[in-house]
Amino acid sequence: MLRYLWIPCLLCGFLLACGGGENPNFANNGASADASSAGPNGKKIFKTHCVACHGVKGDMGVNGAANLNVSELPIRERIQTITHGRMEKGMTPYKGILSPEEIKAVAEYTLTLKG
Repeated sequence: MLRYLWIPCLLCGFLLACGGGENPNFANNGASADASSAGPNGKKIFKTHCVACHGVKGDMGVNGAANLNVSELPIRERIQTITHGRMEKGMTPYKGILSPEEIKAVAEYTLTLKG
């Protein structure tokens, strides 16, 4: 019985990582109405889109996801990776899903995960 438990977990993770591109309010999920002048919340966006594979601490590594605790990628490359994805590793490109400001906020947040 337990050997089949990974199937629904994998499906749920895939749906969380890939869903939601058509909602017009979707791009604003990183900034609350109260803090709209402060810019997008990278941590909140990360928790919404990235934890399914990277985990809350960035070190889960599901489906070959990079361990963000040890990643040496500079901010510019992180932005490129989030924007265009890594199709060879199954990472969704977030261009068109997140705004450039939200992508930058997530990239900046991932730097805080380094151990």
